[in-house]
Parts: sequence; structure tokens; C-alpha cells
Amino acid sequence: MTRDRDDDPLLRRLRRVLHPLDALPTGEGANAPLMRAWFGIETFREAAVLIGLVPRDDGWKVLLTLRTDRLRHHGGQVAFPGGARDPGDATAIVTALRETREELDIPAALIHPLGALDPMATVSGFRVTPIIAWIDPGHIAKPDPREVADAFEVSFDALRDPANLGQVEMKMGDDVRHILEYRLPPSLSPHRIWGASAMMLDELRQRLE
Repeated sequence: MTRDRDDDPLLRRLRRVLHPLDALPTGEGANAPLMRAWFGIETFREAAVLIGLVPRDDGWKVLLTLRTDRLRHHGGQVAFPGGARDPGDATAIVTALRETREELDIPAALIHPLGALDPMATVSGFRVTPIIAWIDPGHIAKPDPREVADAFEVSFDALRDPANLGQVEMKMGDDVRHILEYRLPPSLSPHRIWGASAMMLDELRQRLE
């Protein structure tokens, strides 16, 4: 299966435009100063997420999750599988693979990392490294109900279309900020994709332009 995908145009392009796996990006993220100014965050904890691309008969899909309402960070929001880096995690890649196994029961053997996006600072105080990978279409996602309320796939073509991107206004103290969100019909996404997840997808989109 892996050999069959080596010549896929999308995967070849991703390997060229992403940070390589053996030279993951450093730094807190370009938006870290804003997070400090808005929320008074002093230090950021290391974390990673997996942006998984799944080849389907009708095109590439992106695997997303809906977090349960009971979670401390970003409860009830759409996210990628991921979380804080454990002391035993050698790299952000290990963190992303471990968290995907814990949240969705997808083994690392079915996940093929390609590269990374730039780190991103979040309102919850994490420095998140997004790891891009393709996932074997034969996988079966089994969400852990303690963390994941739903797992679903969205057309990558729809997520790459800038016409589907908009902004929502959020008041932060005396300021009004504009936050990215996707405006997709329920037929394309059953849940709202916005905030950090939308920003990561938009960076991926821009790298592929």
C-alpha cells in the first residue's frame, strides 16, 4: 500500500512543501506574541496534532474529531487528534501518533507521516506542531468516548477552496478579533471547523498553492 502511494502527486507535493520529518520546526510559533498579549500566557507546553489525509474513491479526505464537552481544553470543538507531549515522546511525531492511537485506536503502522507545518500557539497555552500524514484507507476509527464525541472526514478539495473560508468576530477584552472559520454545508462537514484547526488547514492550503 505504501509503495502504491509513493508516486501520488499530492503526496509528492506535500513532501516538498512541508518541514521534513528529520528537521522539525523550532520556535514558539508566529502567533505566540499575540497569545501572550491577549491571554497573558507566559510559557507554552509542547503538543502535537495529526492532520491525517485519507485516500478515498472520491478523493482525499481529512480526518477530524469533535471533542467531548467535558474536556478541559477546547471541549465541544472540532480538532485533530493530538495532545500534550509526554516525557517519553522523543519527537512531535511520536506525540501525534500516540495521541491518534489513544483517541481513535488507529495504529501507527497505518499512519505514514509526510512532514510538519509551522508551530502554532493556542489560547490553552500549548505550542502545537501539526504533523501531516496519510492514513491507510482500511483503518477503522474507534473514538475513545472520554475524549472524542465524533470522528468524521471532510473533502480536502473543499478545505483547499478559499471560497469556503470566512471569518467570525470575537470580542477579546476591548478588542474585536477576526477568527478563521470554514463555511461548509452539513453535507460536507457535520460540525463547525474554526479557530486553530481552520488556521492549520489554511496554512496547509497556502503551502500547496
